[in-house]
Amino acid sequence: MSKPAPPSPQSKNQLHGVTLEAMLSDLVAFFGWPELGQRVPLRCFNSDPSIASSLKFLRKTPWAREKVEGLYLFVQRERGRRKRRSQAAPEQ
Repeated sequence: MSKPAPPSPQSKNQLHGVTLEAMLSDLVAFFGWPELGQRVPLRCFNSDPSIASSLKFLRKTPWAREKVEGLYLFVQRERGRRKRRSQAAPEQ
């Protein structure tokens, strides 16, 4: 008998399979450019923002990308919490 394959390191990575463009689009839809620019103070979010220019900057700047990824993970956790709370709340 063969052993089951060990889980890949990516199996626990919450960002695996999520493109930077998808993350940024989701954050813009959730917050809008003005609030996103306040939460992550980057010029590409505050001065004539666009997905294309922001992606170009984020791909070249690892520390800025980490901030955006962190905010995306925070938003995903909050959405999960809200969903669980709404499912746990008794119907009236």
